[in-house]
Amino acid sequence: MAANSIIVLFAFAVYLIIMIIIGIISMKKTNSTEDYFLGGRGLNSWVAALSAQASDMSGWLLMGLPGSVYALGTGQAWIAIGLFLGTVANWLFISKPLRRYTIVANNSLTLPEFLENRYHDKKRILLYISSIVIVIFFLVYTASALASGGKLFNSVFGVDYHIALAIGAGVILTYTFLGGFLAVCTTDFIQGTLMLVGLLIVPIVAYGYVSGDFTANLEATGVNYSDYMSLFSNGGKPYSAVDILSQLAWGLGYCGMPHILVRFMAIRSEKELKKSSVIAIVWVFISLVMACVIGVVGRAFLAPAVLSDTASESVFIELINRVFNDKLALPFIGGLFLCGILAAIMSTADSQLLVCASSVSKDIYKNAVKPDSSDQTVLKVSRITVIVVAVLAFFIAWDPDSSIMALVSDAWAGLGSAFGPIVVCSLFWKRTNIAGAVAGIVSGGLTVIVWDYLPLVNGSTIYAATGVYSLLVGFAISLACIVIFSLLTKAPSAEITEEFERVKNYREDKLI
Repeated sequence: MAANSIIVLFAFAVYLIIMIIIGIISMKKTNSTEDYFLGGRGLNSWVAALSAQASDMSGWLLMGLPGSVYALGTGQAWIAIGLFLGTVANWLFISKPLRRYTIVANNSLTLPEFLENRYHDKKRILLYISSIVIVIFFLVYTASALASGGKLFNSVFGVDYHIALAIGAGVILTYTFLGGFLAVCTTDFIQGTLMLVGLLIVPIVAYGYVSGDFTANLEATGVNYSDYMSLFSNGGKPYSAVDILSQLAWGLGYCGMPHILVRFMAIRSEKELKKSSVIAIVWVFISLVMACVIGVVGRAFLAPAVLSDTASESVFIELINRVFNDKLALPFIGGLFLCGILAAIMSTADSQLLVCASSVSKDIYKNAVKPDSSDQTVLKVSRITVIVVAVLAFFIAWDPDSSIMALVSDAWAGLGSAFGPIVVCSLFWKRTNIAGAVAGIVSGGLTVIVWDYLPLVNGSTIYAATGVYSLLVGFAISLACIVIFSLLTKAPSAEITEEFERVKNYREDKLI
């Protein structure tokens, strides 16, 4: 192994050891299920904000999005615009009401538990359906993170993809298994900071090398500069309204992401929540802009060579290697920035593992299968679930040619369609009832599965035939089903509507 590679490997080793140490320390502070799943509702503003956004963006931010912009041009930024608008709406309109309602609704610790308590579902239909949907789509989501890790280690060290996949999965599994939510949020804070530093420094330094010949370098890769830099061009072809709407629709997913929503539930106070909103919105704006810049700068910097479609998601890795290893001879610094990519991957995978664990252990095992089980038993089930989900996701990610963007897209659509509309209606529409909630979750999840996976149009999926993102369709169908079924069935009980009004009048530490 070359000297530079050994130094980069050392940087990775230091980073990974720190993550595991955090897991061990957090384990000592984790004494109950509320600690394991919500950190005792004690997150401060900075940890809550960076944890929420770092767990949101994943390897997609530093690999999927830059790779898409690299291959097709800045028109791919419509996804980033949609995600930014969704982030803003989520923090400003969803975070505070959700935190309040989960406290009032019997101190709910998970999204399925909140839905059960919100609608007083004695038969626990919502609990079962929500948990099943979470496990299905988070398996795909976790697989996308593990695939990102495999591609990272493969690109940097030349390690076989499958061995790299196992290494990344092992480290994530270790600290999530040990420390639960507190370990996840603490590591996410560090990882979110590292991601932001890498996003800011690497493209700026790389641009310094090509600023004088930027246009010429871009066109040397076979693209037209005007088309490539236009928001209304997609790989040299004009964007249609359907294309733009489909990409903006990514923002709809935010209000249905359990691993993001749980951060709102866990924050220490509403005062901290206000600070978190500002921090998170600024972080996500800078991160999304710079991720798009990486794709464009990477195209010019690596010219005249052009990465293949499958390799385009490694453009940030290539930039770091060429700038800090080859030109600046600072392999340890380059290694730290590569850890930023690993940070993006790990910060999402750990959150997804934890949400799956909470759905199985808290929502199904504790609330339905064995209600009299102790906290310690539920913690054991949680940790076993983390292992099982990680192993299943490992096998889903086994194919080295799997697209990070495609895996994330499918999972994001499924979760956003199933939970987004019902979360909004639960918080803002008093007339919503259990029938509407069930119809919304089932119709949203099934729409995405049918749209993205079943070859119903001449051997192709509906998505392949139409180009319409399944989240746009699934969200609309789910919302319509919630409204229709709620209005056609019995109105919520006086107890439920009274609870709804109590949430509206909520004050910190006091209900009036």
